[in-house]
Formats: sequence, C-alpha cells, structure tokens
Amino acid sequence: MSSPTSPPTKVKVELDRGLKPDIGKIGLLFTGVGSIIGSGWLFGAFEAASLVGPAAIISWILGAVMIIIVALNYADLGVMFPVAGGVIRFPHYSFGSFASYTSGWITWLAVVATVPIEVLAAVQYASSYLPWLMHTVDGTLVLTGGGIAVSVVLVAVFCVINMFGVKLFARFNNVLVWWKLGVILLVIVVLGILAFHPGHFHEARFGGFMPQGVGPIFAALPAAGIVFSYLGFRQGVEFAGETTNPQKNVPFALIGSIVITGIIYVLLQIAFIGAVPDSMLSNGWAGLSFTNDAGPWAEIAIVLGAMWLGIILYVDAVVSPADTGLIYTALSPRLSYSQARVGNAPSALQKLSKRGVPWVGLLVMFVVACFMFLPFPSWAKLVGFITTGTVLSFGSGPVTVAALRRQLPDQDRPYRLPGGDVLPFLGFLCANLIVYWTGWDTNWKLFLAVAIGYIVLSLHYAFSDRSKIPPLQMKSGWWMLLWMGGLALLSWIGHYGDGSLDLLTFGWGELGALVLTAIVFWVAVTRRLSPQEVVDNVERTHMVDPGAGDEAESTNKTQ
Repeated sequence: MSSPTSPPTKVKVELDRGLKPDIGKIGLLFTGVGSIIGSGWLFGAFEAASLVGPAAIISWILGAVMIIIVALNYADLGVMFPVAGGVIRFPHYSFGSFASYTSGWITWLAVVATVPIEVLAAVQYASSYLPWLMHTVDGTLVLTGGGIAVSVVLVAVFCVINMFGVKLFARFNNVLVWWKLGVILLVIVVLGILAFHPGHFHEARFGGFMPQGVGPIFAALPAAGIVFSYLGFRQGVEFAGETTNPQKNVPFALIGSIVITGIIYVLLQIAFIGAVPDSMLSNGWAGLSFTNDAGPWAEIAIVLGAMWLGIILYVDAVVSPADTGLIYTALSPRLSYSQARVGNAPSALQKLSKRGVPWVGLLVMFVVACFMFLPFPSWAKLVGFITTGTVLSFGSGPVTVAALRRQLPDQDRPYRLPGGDVLPFLGFLCANLIVYWTGWDTNWKLFLAVAIGYIVLSLHYAFSDRSKIPPLQMKSGWWMLLWMGGLALLSWIGHYGDGSLDLLTFGWGELGALVLTAIVFWVAVTRRLSPQEVVDNVERTHMVDPGAGDEAESTNKTQ
C-alpha cells in the first residue's frame, strides 16, 4: 500500500489474474456490434415510426450521439483500468463499496434479464412456424411447456459455449455478427429497390415529417427501444481485461460499435418509412400495425412479393436475438465476478475455470434466467425496464471520470477525454434524461428493484465475515441515494408515462433533469474519497483472493 504520509496521485494497475486476454481488436468490436444488433433492430424501426413518424430518424441520430457521449467517458476509464466488469468497479475506486454495489446491482439485474428476453424473442419468432412453442392466454402470447423446455435448453447452450473460454466465444460471435450485418444490408438494399415512397417523409396526407410533434422524438428513445438498441457498446468495457491491447482496442470498440450500428439503424429507419405500403398508413403512423409474429420486416417483404427475403428474415429473427443472448450470457458472470472482487458478493463468484471463465457466476446466471421464463408483458415494456436499469448503471461512469481526475491527477491515461468536466457532465445529463423520458410507469418498478437490492446488501453484511468485506464508505457514496431519490421524484411529477402527475410539462421536466444533474454531480465530486482511499480500493480489488479457488490459481501459475 502507498504511504499515508505522502498522498498518492498514481496507482499501479494490474490486469485481473486468471482471465485470458484472447480477444483481438476486431473480436472486441464485433462483441459490441453483435450485442447491439439483437432483437432491437427487428422491432425498433416499427416502434419508432409508430410513435414519431418520419422524425424517428432524428431519434436514432440523437440516441447515437447521447450514447457516444456516455461511451467516451467509459473509453477514458476502460483504458486507464482495463478490468473485467468495469461498470461496477470504477465507482468503487472513487466512491467506495456502497456506490459500486448500487451500480452493480442495477447492472446485474438488467444484464441477467436480457438473456431470457432475447431467448423469448427468438422463441416467439420461431413459433410462427413451430406453433407448439407458444400459445395465447388472456390475449398474451406466453410459452407452452415445450417452449419453456426449448428456452431453458437455449440458455444452457449459451452457457456451454461460454464454458469453453472467451476465445471460442469470440470466434462463434464473429460468424453470427457477419450473418446479421449481411441480412441487414440485404434488407436495406432490396426494400429500397422494391418500394421506396419519398412522399412518406413529407406529404401532409401521411402527417408530414413530424406528425406527433417534438416531444415524442425524445420519448421514443427509451419507449421504442432506440437506446436499448445501442446499449451493447458496454462490451468493450466489460471485456477490457480480456483483450490483447486495451489501450487501443477499448476506445476503438466502444466508439466504433456505436458509429457502425448508428449508421445501420438510420438506414433501416429510412428504408422502413419508404417501404411501408400506402394502405397501411390510412390511419396515420400512429395507427400502423402488423400481424406477423416474425416482425414487421418479414411482413413487408412478403407483401412486396419477396418471399425469399421473408424466409431469410424468419431465420434471422431467431439468430439475431440468440447471438445477443449469447453475449449477455458471457457478460453476466463477469459482473458478479466484479461484485465479488470488491467484496459486495460472496467470494465464490470469483472462482475461475482453467479457461479463465467465472463458472460459478455463469451457473447463478443460468438458474436466475430460467426462473424468468414467465408470462412477461410486451417487448416494449421489458425493453423500457432494461433500458432504464442499464442507463442508470452507466450514469455513475461520467461522475467517476470527474472524480478520478481530482483523485489521481498523475495517473497514466492513454486515452484522455478532452474538455475538463464538460463531457462527464454531459454524459451524466444524457443518462438522467433517458431515465426521465422512460416514464413513471416503468421507472417505479426499477426504483423498487433498487430498494430490494439494498435489502440484499443488508443481508450480505449481516451474514458475512466482516473481515473479508470492505466498509460501505457511505460518506462518499450517499450521493447515490440523492440521485435515485431525485430521479424517482422527477419521474413521478414529470410528463412521461402512465401514472405520473404531469406537473412538469415538456421543457420544464428537462430543465428539472438539468438542475438535478448539476446538484448530484457537484455533491458526488465534492464527497469523493481521498487519493489514499482510492489507491487502497484499487490495490485491494487487484490482489489475488484466496477464495478465487484452485482453478484460478493454477491458471495464474501458467501466465
């Protein structure tokens, strides 16, 4: 440890021992791209067009810009500290155990929920030609007994692939990403040739460019799954400890994955708006509906006579979400591994196999995911919950960047975010606005889940050996409660979502989010840990833990 008599401004960073640095530059980029392109693209263009009309193009661009601002902060952190599960560990360095637990609990919930949701999407699409997989109960499509069995088997297959190590996972994922990119390019080109109606973008009989006004452009970011469709950029951070050259590969993967998919999503939205048959717009964009369970793209292709493209889309409707489910299966145990590394979860979650896989965390993920195969509500509602949870967990990253610049000013930063506190503040603001726009009907469930997480934390501290877990360091982490409480209040009295009081009309609620962002940002940065405490937290979480098990130890000796 550093001497307390000379306040440190720099700390030596060691990679997590036992994890295998087997992911190359393109592999890391494709992990992000593959994670981003899941079930979101299959429904995102339709959901956005229904809410916003042709102005949905602006929503996709705005979503990409906001997520890039957040991602730039994580490029700074991910290069400085290339560790597994960075979204959890970064706030631990600057603000202590309570802050990292809050971020980690929300992140883990969102990630674990994504696996069964993507599997459910794949099974639902497959039920178009295998009807025994799902049936309708009270107007809701739910899994049959056979569908549950198939879903559990799919999750098990994801786990088996991941057990063979990150190298096999990356190779398998690369193949699927090329498939997904090829199908999307085919859709854009073929529909652009078969049917493209320029009048859909501006003619009054279709509602003009912005038929619903300005507000829905922002509301569509979470509601239409736009932000959800970009959230896979995080893989560049979470796998930073397993890539060959994190200083170059992490920023390349983070920014590159968002730029590539942002261009793809905008082109898809343009193709969708231009290809919709005029007859489907008789009730305007808000009245747009499809009956094909495989999604609107397949139905449009069939209506236009391209049955062969419809068949390809039927196949891709299973492949795309399945690949994303595979990626999140790999991510979940790395998050629980990180929670254990900082002392916020049982040490058994640190156990690594001989191939460097957190196998206990993978097993926990499998069990929890299987319990989630229940009659869930609509895809859009589930997407809203996951979007809010994931964005909320990302919000601590920009604040951590601002704090670490003051705590460790001499730390090596191969990628330094320019502009002082400007981009960290904007990144924090973007996260808060997205949560606010999600609406109270979704947000109250998330904040309830946060409260349950604090109960779990209390039980962990009550029944664990206190000598093996760190102090909560509430003096620097209590701003998390201010942040959560402020967002909950703002969402409740705001303009978005059923059940909100609608006391803050459009514009005033956004101003309220700006004020809340400024207050919480200032409190967090001023209440940050001392440089010595940061060094202690970093060094403690990078020490080899005896609880990591024989598998990890044997792996360490070979490196």
